[in-house]
Amino acid sequence: MKTRRVVTVSGIVQGVNFRRHTQQQANALGVSGWVTNLPDGRVELCAEGDEAAVHELIAWCRRGPSSARVDGVEVRNEPYRGEFDGFGIRR
Repeated sequence: MKTRRVVTVSGIVQGVNFRRHTQQQANALGVSGWVTNLPDGRVELCAEGDEAAVHELIAWCRRGPSSARVDGVEVRNEPYRGEFDGFGIRR
C-alpha cells in the first residue's frame, strides 16, 4: 500500500547534514519526496512510497545522523499523490 507523510523534526537538525542524510536514507528505501530546512530551525520532509519504507524513514528521522540531536518528530498523514520522481533537497 502506498502512503504519504509530512514529517517535522525538531532539535539540532540544521547545520548537521540532516537533509543530505535524509535524502540518502530515502533513496536507499525507495521513498520519494523532499526535505527542507524551516526558518524556525526545524526540518520538514514529505515522503511518499510503500508504507513500510515510509515508516522506516520516519523511524530513522527519530534518530537522525550521529551529528544531530532529535528532540521531537511530528507526523501528519496526507493522501498519497504519487507526484515525485526521486527524493530531493529543497533550499
